[in-house]
Amino acid sequence: MPITDLLERNSKLYGDEVALVEINPEIKEEQRVTWREYELIQPTSTAYYRRQITWSVFDEKANRVANMLIERGIKKGQKCAILLMNCLEWLPIYFGILKSGAIAVPLNFRFDAEEIDYCLGSSDSDVLFYGPEFIGRIEDIAQKIKKETLLFFVGDQCPSYAEDYYRQVSNSSSVAPRVLIEDKDDAAIYFSSGTTGFPKAILHIHTALMQSAKMEAIHHETTHEDNFLCIPPLYHTGAKMHWFGSLYTGSRAVLLKGNSPESIFRAVSEERCTIVWLLVPWAQDILAALDSGKIKIEDYHLKQWRLMHIGAQPIPPSLIKRWLKYFPHHKYDTNYGLSESTGPGCVHLGLENVEKVGAIGIPGYGWKTKIVDEDGKEVNKGEIGELCVKGPGVMVEYYKNPEATAEILKNGWLFTGDMARQDEDGFIFLVDRKKDVIISGGENLYPVQIESFLMKNDKIHDAAVIGLQDDRLGEIAAAIIQVKEGMTLTEDDVDRFCMDLPRYKRPRKIIFANVLRNPTGKIDKPKLREIYCGEHLVERQNQS
Repeated sequence: MPITDLLERNSKLYGDEVALVEINPEIKEEQRVTWREYELIQPTSTAYYRRQITWSVFDEKANRVANMLIERGIKKGQKCAILLMNCLEWLPIYFGILKSGAIAVPLNFRFDAEEIDYCLGSSDSDVLFYGPEFIGRIEDIAQKIKKETLLFFVGDQCPSYAEDYYRQVSNSSSVAPRVLIEDKDDAAIYFSSGTTGFPKAILHIHTALMQSAKMEAIHHETTHEDNFLCIPPLYHTGAKMHWFGSLYTGSRAVLLKGNSPESIFRAVSEERCTIVWLLVPWAQDILAALDSGKIKIEDYHLKQWRLMHIGAQPIPPSLIKRWLKYFPHHKYDTNYGLSESTGPGCVHLGLENVEKVGAIGIPGYGWKTKIVDEDGKEVNKGEIGELCVKGPGVMVEYYKNPEATAEILKNGWLFTGDMARQDEDGFIFLVDRKKDVIISGGENLYPVQIESFLMKNDKIHDAAVIGLQDDRLGEIAAAIIQVKEGMTLTEDDVDRFCMDLPRYKRPRKIIFANVLRNPTGKIDKPKLREIYCGEHLVERQNQS
């Protein structure tokens, strides 16, 4: 069935139950207001602390969006972009687009004006929903956007060149539109992170979205009684597809604006959240706050919190071991995936396999995996090769980019670009991104392995390893190290700590600085290389 059927089912079965809660910790306590209905109200960014909607209201709002689009001439298969911060309007707009038969195109809210313009053009988007945070960027490209594009402004004080979303949607019917949507219909275009240039448009069908919803519920044993705390941005497949588990079971979810340890603990405590998905930096910040006494577990109601899971990047085993010391009752899971595989879950650790922390796991529900060499032949267990995945969540294509599609899709297999190995029990361990491998003196160095080792140091908050050009060895490993607040660490300290590494794996250059990460929590290796490779070249030139 198409993913929209789940929303309609939840409206019938659980209509009066809360579906979504939005929390903004930056708003003062006395400004708290809870709205059950808000389609005729124009909320301001400073008027609310907490808002919520029920499943029936959620479905009704999606119907209004769908009918508004249909009334404005949008037909099945056209593209509608969303450029919003996480908010209560986000998901009803997304599902309204799908209910109209159109294709939803979520955009990264960190895109600059040029990237927004590129993504609107490359996806052939005819509609853009955007919020007040993006007025400046949209004005910068207003002359480039094709004249027939519909711009809907989701906020107060609508610009003259756009239409007031709240006013327009309130005048549309709340009855479900009569649009036939089938499993194989195109549903959404997501964009890659764009770390190697402009992002690629990734096309998925309804079958892929449904696969991710069912898989999420199965992997994390989600029930109707669960309450999922969603912190990452909804434009990304990671956040969206994890929330799909809540959609599949008709259970509540909380959209939290902010990721400080205090705001996370407060949301879990006050909303009685049971499942929380964290990125590595947020988990690190929580542990640092607990270690320092800045926050205390006993000050919050956390007994119902049963599952913490992490994805988006390799997870240092030391982090999870520290986590389970504070939360020994927690179930834990690692989720691996790409936007090209409908987000997380094509490989996952499994709640029962905590002793395998460090691995990304085994094939997820409905998925197959293999690890291959440069010629595409499967390698033996223990050997390193490229991880490939196959399943109902694989993308259709990079939209209008057959050359790039052919590079990554081969006979139904998605070549991930991640180097991995498999142990004797069948568990897969990520070694590194294929493009991030450092070749030093003829030896392959895998930064993830060095980073995981460095993270065992109690004084290191975060670490990243990149390759720097070297005349003799070709490349050398450089470690960017972010020291924990209030602690000191020297190059000599790091060198002594790394004596337990094989000599060829030891970082030859130490840089003390903040580790840059992208919005999904992954280490921003391209940016780090841009910064430090340039500095290294200047340094070498000065030495010569």
